[in-house]
Amino acid sequence: MGSPTAETSTKHPWRMVANLRRAVLMLFVFGQTAVACYYLLWVLPYHGGTFLEIGMLVLFAILYAWIAVGFWTAVFGFVIRLTGGDRHSILKRHKEAEILETPLAKTAVLLPVYHEPVHWTLSGLKAVYRDIERTGHIDHFEFYILSDSRDPDVWLEEQVAWSQLAKELGGEGRIFYRRRPVNLNYKSGNVADFLRRWGRRCRYMVVLDADSLMTGATIVRMVQLMEREPGVGILQTNPNIINGQSLFARIQQFANRFYSTLFASGLAAIQMGDAAFWGHNAILRTEPFMKHCGLRKLPGFGIFGGPIMSHDFVEAAYMGRAGYEVWLEPGLNGSYEESPPTLADELARDSRWAKGNLQHLWVMLREPGLRFAHRMAFLNGIMAYVASPLWLGFLILTTIAAADMTLSPIEYFPDGHQGLFPLWPEWRPEWALGLALSTLALLFLPKFLAILDAMIHRFTKEFGGFFRLFSSVMLEIVISVLLAPVRMWAHSRYVVSALLNVSLQWAGQNRTEEAGWKEALITQLPGMLLGAGWSAFAWSLDTMFFLWSLPVALPLILAAPTAVYLSRNSLGKALRKHQLLLIPEEIRTMPLLDDAVSFRSRDDTGSPLTPLEQAVLRRDHNCLHQVLAWDHRLGSRKVELESCVARCLEGGPGALSRSEMSQIARDRQSLRALHEGAWRAAPDSFWGRAIGRLNAQT
Repeated sequence: MGSPTAETSTKHPWRMVANLRRAVLMLFVFGQTAVACYYLLWVLPYHGGTFLEIGMLVLFAILYAWIAVGFWTAVFGFVIRLTGGDRHSILKRHKEAEILETPLAKTAVLLPVYHEPVHWTLSGLKAVYRDIERTGHIDHFEFYILSDSRDPDVWLEEQVAWSQLAKELGGEGRIFYRRRPVNLNYKSGNVADFLRRWGRRCRYMVVLDADSLMTGATIVRMVQLMEREPGVGILQTNPNIINGQSLFARIQQFANRFYSTLFASGLAAIQMGDAAFWGHNAILRTEPFMKHCGLRKLPGFGIFGGPIMSHDFVEAAYMGRAGYEVWLEPGLNGSYEESPPTLADELARDSRWAKGNLQHLWVMLREPGLRFAHRMAFLNGIMAYVASPLWLGFLILTTIAAADMTLSPIEYFPDGHQGLFPLWPEWRPEWALGLALSTLALLFLPKFLAILDAMIHRFTKEFGGFFRLFSSVMLEIVISVLLAPVRMWAHSRYVVSALLNVSLQWAGQNRTEEAGWKEALITQLPGMLLGAGWSAFAWSLDTMFFLWSLPVALPLILAAPTAVYLSRNSLGKALRKHQLLLIPEEIRTMPLLDDAVSFRSRDDTGSPLTPLEQAVLRRDHNCLHQVLAWDHRLGSRKVELESCVARCLEGGPGALSRSEMSQIARDRQSLRALHEGAWRAAPDSFWGRAIGRLNAQT
């Protein structure tokens, strides 16, 4: 299949509609920002007559415009939903009967993993498999577990779990496992490796994350929509967060599930066929993706050189440049993911995303042929992190201005102001209050619009009823106010580190653990000291300035206890017991989610032996790993591997480095020699004691 046909692009003239909507959005955003800047000019004592005030005005304009984009996106979503949905969307183009009658094409379901909890992750894939099976279309799908794990204890467990999963589901020849020996270019490199090997087997691929769940009906419908829309290269769902246990995860889950109804609807209506790809819970047309979406290394310097870390937005932009459409479809329900359980885990993830998003600045400015909407998507992603140091900069400038007004005499001829007439400073506190209230309205009014939307469309009961829903929104607002300065400080550090090209370590994500006091104090101490110092300085300057600083300073001072208590599962469970922060998926049952919970609870993998020890001692495991291994004993490698095997037999896995253990675990002859030698070991040796533990288990 080549490029989209002319018929496809003219059948639905959405570009004219998209351009009109974007023009209206920009008119509202820039018009409102201009009015706010005018008010700020008259709030400032010298009305922009100093370099300091000009700096404050510039930062304010950027931040206000960015906040206004989010506000008007939510308003667009509210209006779109009020009028019955977007008739130009992919789902609205086709009648239900037409979609159901559309035959399916071969589709690959990809699950890239990297040091994830093995049983937990593959149990989620098992639930997805079973749900597709319930649709009666399982024969059209193949499943690929694509591992980048480096720790042999992890990837050996993955291989055993994959084999058991394929046997249990009867999925031999349909569920595949591949571990890359060389980890290049992160997740995008993992998917690229799959495409080079098996990309031509399937017309489409559905990409999941380790925490992704998608209903079989949604996946089948996505394939049918792609079949009916040959001009669409990527179809992105709007994943909802589920399975939150800690208070932090439940806050994130509620906010995502409730507010995204408006924001996703508005975003889809504005972007239309120029939407972004979020890297998971989406379906991609394989052939054009292979042809047009390969990622070259950035040719620049520092952060702007080397592999692209955040690949998804770039791939969507390349797909659009090739003439294909990229759509976000909020009407595709049944798409889920999970939230990090703690603030520390979210911020650790953001440290990687910040660097990846900042790399997009090079792509946005230097890559030819990209559509304007995709360049704006890059800018929005960059602003998600750059907004924090800009906000911090604005606070610094306001502090300098306050100190200058308090400690220095009034300047009647500031910054080179000349002439016979002095520049008199003026204060308009009522204008300042109005400006502050308008900013708060941009931030919080969409949350109350979401409540109104729920009342109009009568789904407040799905969130526990109106009063519990309203209470949940108010609780979420309080927590978001507490977290905003903490995120600002963290993101500011991440942006600086990224620009300095500080190297990052990629690791598997924590899915269940709570935060401890020691960890929280260590990670949050710099921000706590900053908040306390700033607040003390503000108190020394002026009482009103001290009160103005508290909404930022106080959350920073309380960052450690906030992080600890938000990570508590007990608090999350208590709120759920009182039906606060509820989401519809916790009220109504769904086979996919019930299966995922059930499968994950049946963890019978407990063993006194590590996966590596089982790979050596258990015959069934050893034979499986031998089948998946290669013969690496060529030239000098033979002597090296034999030496590693001898040391492992003598002193156990601890006698080798992780790299050495991986080398012999990937070599067929070494695995065989380890199995035979370990079973001949003396009873008081490492392997003799391990055999005793194995026999005690059986």
